Parts: sequence; C-alpha cells; structure tokens
Amino acid sequence: MTILQLKDNFLQYLQYEKRLSGHTVISYNTDLDQFISYLFENYKIETIEGVNHLLIRSWVVSQMEQKISARTINHKITALKTFYKYLLRQGVVTENPMPKIQTPKISKRLTVFVEKDNMDKLLDNVDFGDDFAGIRNQLMIELFYATGIRLAELVGLKQQNVDMYNCTIKVLGKRNKERIIPFADSLKPRIKKYLAQKAKINNISETHFFVTEKGNKVYEKLVYRVINNYLSMITTVEKRSPHVLRHTFATHMLNNGADLNVIKELLGHSSLAATQVYTHNTVEKLKTVHKQAHPKA
Repeated sequence: MTILQLKDNFLQYLQYEKRLSGHTVISYNTDLDQFISYLFENYKIETIEGVNHLLIRSWVVSQMEQKISARTINHKITALKTFYKYLLRQGVVTENPMPKIQTPKISKRLTVFVEKDNMDKLLDNVDFGDDFAGIRNQLMIELFYATGIRLAELVGLKQQNVDMYNCTIKVLGKRNKERIIPFADSLKPRIKKYLAQKAKINNISETHFFVTEKGNKVYEKLVYRVINNYLSMITTVEKRSPHVLRHTFATHMLNNGADLNVIKELLGHSSLAATQVYTHNTVEKLKTVHKQAHPKA
C-alpha cells in the first residue's frame, strides 16, 4: 500500500472515528500531501517502509529554507506525528521516527486585538444600515465580540441554540465539544430585530441562525469579508479577521479583571496554556503605561 493510500485511510479515520472537524481534516490532508510530494519528487519514495527520521528531518529543513514560519512547520510536524501514531496502532509500522524530530522554536508573538475605543466606535458610531444585510452584519460583529466564538461556531450556530430567556448560546466547538456562552441583555433587542427581518425571507433555512439574503446558511468567506470590511473602518491592525474579534473579546475580558480560567471556559480551550497567551498583551500594556508615566522609566 502506498503512503498516499495510507493517508486516505488515516483521513477517513479522523473524520468518521475521531470525528474531527472538516477544517482539521483538510489541514492534515494538505500537510501530508506536501510531505508525500516531497518524498516522491526528491527521493522517488512512495511507500512508508522507505521513510526514516533523516528524510523527515530533510523535509523539515526544506520548509525552513522556504522561510515558512516555525508555527506553520510545527503544525505540519503535528500532522505527521498523528499519522505515525495511527500507523503504529494499525500495525503498518513497527517503529515511530517522530520522537527524533525536533520542532522549530516559536518566538512569542502578541495576539492582535482591537482597542476598546475603536470597538466602541464601531458598535456605536458606524452606520450598518437598516436592511437585512446591515442588521445581520452588525449582529454578527456584536456576537463575535460579546462571546468570543470562532468563525466556524458562528456559521454553524443553530436557531434553537440561541436562548433568549437565559441570554445564552450553545455552540459546537473543536472535537465536537459543546459549550454554553452567556451574552448581555443589551444584545436582546438586536437579536429580536434581526429575527424579525429574517422572518420576512422566503425559503429560509429553519435550522441555522445566520443566513444570507436568499435564506441560505451564511458561509465563512462571506462572514470574513464582512468583518474585514468593518474592522478596516476603525483600526489599522494588519489582521482584520473574525479571529481578531475573538482575541479582542479575551483581551478586554482579562483587562477588566476576568479570571483566566473563566476566559478559558468561554473560549473553549482544552488547556490553560492556550489562554495564557492573552496575559502577554496585558503585561505589554502595563510596560507601556509604566514607561510613559514613571519619571525613572
């Protein structure tokens, strides 16, 4: 069996047995395809028996020579590690070469977020319009900022999982983990206004909360385009994606005294380490204030 065939079996295992998200499966497929292509193009290798840690190292080095970021290379190595664990369990290989592979060191990078004054400007001063698209777009931005949900979670949000009485939403996160996130009472009128406009659309999707003007479920490119467009009006940050609003939610919560463990639960992180990245923003902000205000700084 070729490596390509083993990879296809592995992806089916991830999708149907591990029930990983479609995004994760696609990402693994891309990373492994690149690795398999490298082996064939450089060494004419098509079977797993011909692969050892030296070849894997050479692939990692080739990625570094292409100036690919350490973070991206580590994602690719993770995909390969997971692949080899699967092959070991299936008895396809008897030895795992991955423990001999060192991952490139990732330099600490501050998360990008929008300053509170700019978010206030966006939500209070920008005219979204009173048509369906404008009302929906404003609500999407407010929900991202109010709850910190991921792009895929917003797109997949079901109508039945928006609880107006308790002011909560139930979302399906990574690894199909459900979590319930509260939102403020002040968001209720915006939701009611959107639902009133949504009810006027013919052939509407009864399942999904956010829909297009034609009644279909919104798609990720549409949401990304909307967020990018409105954030460009109020901020000069390089990244203007839905994920920036997730970072903004977490950073503002932390700056206003929220417990890190609470933020972890709201974001749906599996470990506290993933949430601690937001503390770097707070420390940097303190350093800036100290430098500006202290006479000996």
